[in-house]
Amino acid sequence: MMDVNEIREYLPHRYPFLLVDRVVELVEGESIVAYKNITVNEEVFNGHFPQNPVFPGVMIIEAMAQASGILGFKTMNKKPQDGSIYLFAGVDDVRFKRQVIPGDRLQLESRVISEKRGIWKFECKATVDGVLAASATILCADRKV
Repeated sequence: MMDVNEIREYLPHRYPFLLVDRVVELVEGESIVAYKNITVNEEVFNGHFPQNPVFPGVMIIEAMAQASGILGFKTMNKKPQDGSIYLFAGVDDVRFKRQVIPGDRLQLESRVISEKRGIWKFECKATVDGVLAASATILCADRKV
């Protein structure tokens, strides 16, 4: 549904911090399904951990937040170039259930729980081959830049 070129229109992130490769489903105001291909060439694996590469949990949370940001931007019909930025405002109920390693395709799912005065709340999960890797409730704030 959205390739990386269109994703770059909705997220201000760039290499090495753009963590969404493709959007496969998006229902504005409701939900998104996207994914990130995890490759051994990721910069993060130079230090986490060179002999046993594991994709950091904080990066999984960031990937879920970026997918949520795309959903929020699309729902509001806004883009960063319009002078809007979606900031990470909080994370609750984080759970990690499975390591994510090179060769995995990390599926990112986010569902809108609520929106009040520019603060969005999302229920998120990240899976690999249908197995839960992480889940969290993520808050994002829409702000003018």
